[in-house]
Amino acid sequence: MKEYKVIFYPGEKEIVAPENENLLRVAAAAGLYITASCGGNQTCGKCKVIIESGKVEGGNLENLSFEEIKRGYRLACASKIKSDLAVRIPVESQLSDKRVLKEAVSKRLIILEQLKNLSSDYKLEPLLKKYYLELPLPTLEDHIDDWARIKRAFKQKYDLHCCSISFSCLKVLPSLLRKADFKVTLTICQNGEVVKIEEGDQTKEHFGLACDIGTTSIYVSLINLLDGKILSTSSDYNGQIAYGEDVIHRITYSQKGDGLKTLQKAVTKTINKLIEDVLKEAEVSKEKVSYLVAAGNTTMTHLLLGINPRYIREAPYIPATNSPLAIKAFEIGLNLGEHTYLYLLPGVASYVGGDITSGILATDITRSDDLTLYIDIGTNAEAVVGNKDWMVTAACSAGPAFEGGTIKHGMRATTGAIEQVEIGSDYEPMIITIGHKPAKGICGVGLIDLVAEMLEAGIINQKGSFNEVNSARIRTKEGIKEYVLAFADETDIEKDIVITEPDIDDLMRAKGAIYAGVSTLLNSVGLAISDIDRVIIAGNLGFHIEIEKAIIIGLFPEMDYSKFSFVGNGSLLGATLSACSKQMFEKAQQVAGSMTNIELSDNISFMNEYMAALFLPHTEEKRFPEVFKNLRSRI
Repeated sequence: MKEYKVIFYPGEKEIVAPENENLLRVAAAAGLYITASCGGNQTCGKCKVIIESGKVEGGNLENLSFEEIKRGYRLACASKIKSDLAVRIPVESQLSDKRVLKEAVSKRLIILEQLKNLSSDYKLEPLLKKYYLELPLPTLEDHIDDWARIKRAFKQKYDLHCCSISFSCLKVLPSLLRKADFKVTLTICQNGEVVKIEEGDQTKEHFGLACDIGTTSIYVSLINLLDGKILSTSSDYNGQIAYGEDVIHRITYSQKGDGLKTLQKAVTKTINKLIEDVLKEAEVSKEKVSYLVAAGNTTMTHLLLGINPRYIREAPYIPATNSPLAIKAFEIGLNLGEHTYLYLLPGVASYVGGDITSGILATDITRSDDLTLYIDIGTNAEAVVGNKDWMVTAACSAGPAFEGGTIKHGMRATTGAIEQVEIGSDYEPMIITIGHKPAKGICGVGLIDLVAEMLEAGIINQKGSFNEVNSARIRTKEGIKEYVLAFADETDIEKDIVITEPDIDDLMRAKGAIYAGVSTLLNSVGLAISDIDRVIIAGNLGFHIEIEKAIIIGLFPEMDYSKFSFVGNGSLLGATLSACSKQMFEKAQQVAGSMTNIELSDNISFMNEYMAALFLPHTEEKRFPEVFKNLRSRI
């Protein structure tokens, strides 16, 4: 088979690929992740690249404008390699800026310190412990075997039993003991197994990792298990993005040929890079890491382990397991020592995973009398309601609108994304971008802002349709009405950035699904929104949402703003607390076991709520009286 050299710009990343290989997959193999909401199914039109030299076959030209085709644009997912190539990834397709992820990390670390003080069950006690032993030397009179010598000394010094020893430790035990002059440090699991033996006193070198495996992004923190301090944190986009932006697309991809294997390699590659980053920053050897605690949704967990997730999306929606797991990290391709364990926090159901268990654990809802509503917003939205006596949960698919997918000029929250919008009485917008750079597109938070402002300014009505407004920014193009947020000469993509009626419709569907999920959940336990004492918003989006704007469009129920609080990535917080505290890790299983899942996929009440929520903010004025009152006052 012929092979060709492909060079990607900017960055001059070079890779060799076989003839007819899909260009999107080649980019992913090179570690370059191009925006592709549909996972390469040629439906979203997001994975635009420019062929600067060379030849490709295909490119899905019908989804590109005449001007784009002239400039060499093609869709990467539809392009097959036919020669050596020079490919430029335009700014609107790039997915490489991690500034926003890093900012979110710093905020989470502050919150983590607060949560340690608030979580009643938190006690610094690692899952694996280190013990130093000075063994008596063997003699003709004291000639018991090496392992028996360790067990005896351990019982005498610590009044504890080490029940077994791993085979890898046993193989090196004779030479290691004698090299160390019988002065060694043992690392012992909760079940009493010795998983590592080191020369000398290594009890001051004890580290753990916490990991949030998100559908969009992955976070890893390195923790000093002696004092619970976070030494370094790193984050990146989940490498699986190249194969689909939501769990349904990834489950579908996993059923194609080596799809499952490809997805597992993609996520482990991302995690390995982050582990390398945090260890390098803290100047810690991977051999000093005793374990990693990870949390993720049910699909992400299955894909990490290489377990077929097919039955998660097929009725009656049964995962392989929701139980907590402990396995050797190297067995699934994580670049850690042979002794290092991977602990996975337990889930609840097919679409309510360990990430939600982790968030509930971190926010201590199970010890509070307050009726609490916990909402995790992402491509999939999960909600939990309850307190120390009971909890009920549900999940619904919001779709990729909040991540920029399906929106004409939508993008993730990276530099250049419009994140804040205000519209004046003259219908002219004021926009603020992340990093204060020329606009590339609009992210989820900016989209919420924009639609709320358009509704209040009278540009659109409560059905999401454009009103007859006299403004040069409102126009009809190819039969579709749109509002120009930034003209081409003001942007970084040299094109007008607009929002269209179909975009608004997609947002209404996404916010409608989340609102309907919350409403159905409350109805299932006989509660009204007025019964809720506090609302906790989790997820990357949650850090930046303006509550007022979210209520105006009907994403959140109308209630006192003071009841809302933000926790950010609850999954990472709970994983970090669990890595530091045996009590918290054990409590996670109790938390998961105490949640009752309500399945919404075939729930008639949910569908009724969903249809009623496809309006700005809602079809029923009584649910949003203040919003409706404000809108009437502007007419």
